[in-house]
Amino acid sequence: MRRIGVAMAGTAVLAAWWSRHRWANWGSTPEERARAWPGEASIPAPSSATTLAVSIAAPPERVWPWLVQIGQDRGGMYSYERLENLFGLGIHNADEVHPEWQALEPGDRVVVVPPGRMGMPDGYAFPVEEIEAPHHLVLRQAPPEHPWNAVWTFILEPGGGGTRLVSRSRAERQAGAAGRVADLAGLVMAPIVVLMTRRMLLGIKERAERAERAGTSRA
Repeated sequence: MRRIGVAMAGTAVLAAWWSRHRWANWGSTPEERARAWPGEASIPAPSSATTLAVSIAAPPERVWPWLVQIGQDRGGMYSYERLENLFGLGIHNADEVHPEWQALEPGDRVVVVPPGRMGMPDGYAFPVEEIEAPHHLVLRQAPPEHPWNAVWTFILEPGGGGTRLVSRSRAERQAGAAGRVADLAGLVMAPIVVLMTRRMLLGIKERAERAERAGTSRA
């Protein structure tokens, strides 16, 4: 029985590793993966990185209002809402731009898990490290608040009359036993995070393009 359990665990880890590498750079070009993006100076030697991207038929200034209002207590995450709410996250994805959610500054927090949910008394949030409208938003994770040292950057680049929306994440391996646990947790969660992020980019694309066609994308 123990051997079966070990084999199943090994299979799960292998599947997680394969999925992460299969989807880690979904939609992005070699040039986008090779570029240095804002916020990355915090993680000069990452142990893992993902670069996901999507083309949007709307200019950056029309896409930005959708991106800047992300958050569990704001416009949602534009991902798999039903799946998120199976875990009691209470996320509701907005289908319109809300002026009251357009102000975001360094030091603000983008909430993804509200307090008391998923065994987290304080919830889980990404502090805003850097923001420059309508070009980039940098979210930061660092000990002791977070179990790993990482940065998550969203970039809006103009091109072809539209926008390239890029999601770039970089994480640094931590030392010691705590680092090994965090690495294993990151490996298992990585495929889920990548797939949720992919859906998030597509969710922003769908909303921005729909609003652009309707002429209602201005905040």
